Amino acid sequence: MATIIQIADAVVAQLNAASFSQPLAAARHYVPSFKLPDMQTLHVTVVPRGISSVSLDRKRDTFSYEIDVAVQKKTDAEQATLDALMTLVEEIADHFRTEPLASFPDARCRDVKNAPVFSQEHLDELRQFTSVLTLTFRLVR
Repeated sequence: MATIIQIADAVVAQLNAASFSQPLAAARHYVPSFKLPDMQTLHVTVVPRGISSVSLDRKRDTFSYEIDVAVQKKTDAEQATLDALMTLVEEIADHFRTEPLASFPDARCRDVKNAPVFSQEHLDELRQFTSVLTLTFRLVR
């Protein structure tokens, strides 16, 4: 199995094993496409995003594996609801900054990006909260 898929699966397992302020059931997808009525429940989707490498020497490279973690839910757009979802996004980001992947400990999360912190278009047009974290894991091989 491709290394990026192994890392994505490890991210899913880690999310599903951790305790957060809201219960979640993460899943890996290639195309995270859901029908709007299905978004009444919280969706946490893990998607392999990209790979880059830098040569260390003749035999080794440092690989960076980018994994997107999307947090999505149809919402009433109330301040308290949105605040709770933003808190969950921050908890997920903090978790991967501090915890190694239990099932893939050689890949360490070295960078977490969340820009923009949520999709204003999704909130305005769909009444759906969408925030995407990009986690970058580094591995020497």
